[in-house]
Amino acid sequence: MQAYTAANTSRASAAAAVVMQGFPAMRTRGMDRVATPSGVRRTLTRGEEVFAEGEPSDFFYKVVSGTVRTYKLLNDGRRQIDEFHLGGDIFGLEPGEQHRFSAEAVDDATVVMFRRRRFAVIAQDDPALGDQVMASLMHNLQRAHDHMLLLGRKSAQERIATFLLDISKRIAKGDSFDLPMQRSDIADHLGLTIETVSRTLTQFARDGLIKLAAASRSVVLCDKTALRRLEA
Repeated sequence: MQAYTAANTSRASAAAAVVMQGFPAMRTRGMDRVATPSGVRRTLTRGEEVFAEGEPSDFFYKVVSGTVRTYKLLNDGRRQIDEFHLGGDIFGLEPGEQHRFSAEAVDDATVVMFRRRRFAVIAQDDPALGDQVMASLMHNLQRAHDHMLLLGRKSAQERIATFLLDISKRIAKGDSFDLPMQRSDIADHLGLTIETVSRTLTQFARDGLIKLAAASRSVVLCDKTALRRLEA
């Protein structure tokens, strides 16, 4: 697992280096703006593939709505989910000529696809989008480092507490939100079994840290202080 996370961090660093070549100093404005008309909008249904590992990395993508997961299948058939990409996130910008991960829609989603070889033109025509790509690469690099620490050193409770707090910040305005992914997805992202994820969430609910709505993916964070103690 540590070899996977180290490779993932290296991938994010290499992608950032590729795009930064010849690019002006990074700015951070325009993070929430809609995609430029130079991209092509694509609608995805739940489970639909965006691209597969080994395919040419001719395009990169911005999520308009819904959730996309990027993942890698290991030699023994296990799935390691690299990241969940939510609205506004940019993914698929690889340092090499082929995608090293696969991507598919977690739920119904809409993405905008941009030709990678036109990035310099896109950045010149739409500086806000160029800024967003650069900022996204930096965020992805930071998240890769955080994920490496999570998989390498944290317990199951610490991993799930970290995950819930992170998802809450990314998709919710308050402490209540609906998880777009299934528990099997969470397990494959955190390097746990689905039984461990379910058992830990149930224990969190019993301890009053969260509330879980029956037969749904709704979560309420009731005690963020306790969750942050576990996250640390």
